[in-house]
Amino acid sequence: MTALLEVRRLTVEFLTDSGSPIQAVRGVDFAVDAGQTLAILGESGSGKSVTSKALMGLVDFPGVVGGSARFEGREMIGLGERDLQRVRGRGIGMVFQDSLDSLNPVYSVGSQLVEALRVRMGLPHQAARARAVELMSEVGIVDAERRFSSYPHQFSGGMRQRICIALAIALQPRLLIADEPTTALDVTVQAGIIRLLKRIQAETDMGMIFVTHDLAVARMIASHVVVMFEGLVVERGRIDDVFADPDHPYTRGLLASHPGAARTWRDLRAVAGDPALEREEVIADVDGI
Repeated sequence: MTALLEVRRLTVEFLTDSGSPIQAVRGVDFAVDAGQTLAILGESGSGKSVTSKALMGLVDFPGVVGGSARFEGREMIGLGERDLQRVRGRGIGMVFQDSLDSLNPVYSVGSQLVEALRVRMGLPHQAARARAVELMSEVGIVDAERRFSSYPHQFSGGMRQRICIALAIALQPRLLIADEPTTALDVTVQAGIIRLLKRIQAETDMGMIFVTHDLAVARMIASHVVVMFEGLVVERGRIDDVFADPDHPYTRGLLASHPGAARTWRDLRAVAGDPALEREEVIADVDGI
């Protein structure tokens, strides 16, 4: 059976003034099936977010994207903006890490939901408004009818993130890319968002890519994982298998550095070395994956 999304040898590089490109993503491979959640795991700067933006056609100049990303059999890399617009939303939805950047500050959250439903789903105004209120309730906005007219700055960070999720799921995407949607949220809100995404996925068979640096969150939501380091995939597999018996030294270091692995602070271990100095060793190890 064909994967919902199949990524092969994906590369992203950024051209510099000196003419020498900086390689942010280097030959990344993975696949996501309908109903499956893949976690992309790694520290800040590992290439996780750039990978997700490349899949959506959101890497602007001086970024250059290469390789292949086939969604439902259709090549996404190199697709024109008009064709990308047809895929975004109903085909592939995305939740960004920064909810303030994702929402228009001069429009109420309700009006932003209504606009998406009218333009992309073709709903008449009253039906779109009713559905917008329903979506706000589904993502946990208390008293959604009253909060419909509130502006983004009138919501907490967790509530804004829920609105961003409502915007993404409003169009019933077949694949959702969630780029660190729970970062900087308290654990209660974080758990609620994860439960919501898993429920939606169970009901709709939606595929999901969950980008995170949080090991505990990755294990809560994903069935499979790819671990990225310096733009490379250094390990992949079922998440329980990778966590139980990691093959790559970087993955072992990442797991050992997580507070959940320690009984006291003395048990914590930093990921040793300078990533730039270790690059060639990592590349050599990747060849065997």
